[in-house]
Amino acid sequence: MMRAGLLLLAILAGAPPAAAQTLDLGALAGQANGTSVGYIIQLFGLLTVLSIAPGILIMVTSFTRFVIVFSILRTGIGLPSTPANLILVSLALFMTFYVMAPTFDQAWNNGVQPLMNNEITEAVAVERIAEPFRAFMSANVREEDYSLFADLAAERGGIQAEAGQADMRVLIPAFMISEIRRGFEIGFLIVLPFLVIDLIVATITMAMGMMMLPPTVVSLPFKILFFVLIDGWNLLVGSLVRSFS
Repeated sequence: MMRAGLLLLAILAGAPPAAAQTLDLGALAGQANGTSVGYIIQLFGLLTVLSIAPGILIMVTSFTRFVIVFSILRTGIGLPSTPANLILVSLALFMTFYVMAPTFDQAWNNGVQPLMNNEITEAVAVERIAEPFRAFMSANVREEDYSLFADLAAERGGIQAEAGQADMRVLIPAFMISEIRRGFEIGFLIVLPFLVIDLIVATITMAMGMMMLPPTVVSLPFKILFFVLIDGWNLLVGSLVRSFS
């Protein structure tokens, strides 16, 4: 990029005023070498990756499972806005960093750091950075979900059959579907105790003839007390972390 900029400045400085007004862009394009074009492509790719970084975090990490379970927990307790979305997302984000720490370390040590030291090329670095994430997703993807996308991909050109050697275009959507399913499974188990409390409170209030009193108003303190007494956050977060291979 610097070479291309200096080349452009040199051409503009050496051209007469009349020529500057009728600058031939085709001539400039012809003088640009392959190196400068490669730098432009690399810069464009870097900006693209940075712009979709939040989506990449959701696609290839444990963030999806955490945020789904925390959201279902909040709904099951009956607090639609407590804890706030910022708190839940922040908790899910830091738990994701905790679970993915070994994967991030491998990607940094094997791919990013050698690339910064000019020991490997960009192509090799990309493959080394992607390999730990491929291993993590392969260990946590459901076989049924992977088979679905592998079969669909095979109909359109053929993809490796084994998850450990899978193409990212097959592994990533299969992993996301698996994470969403597991998040709902865990959320269902979390909601069941709160549902039992709601049913008990509704039965008691109806038996006492308090038809105008919403059962959720009475059950809410009991659900919060129940969750606190069993140390729910400790149990939930510990179970979620242990659920990853």
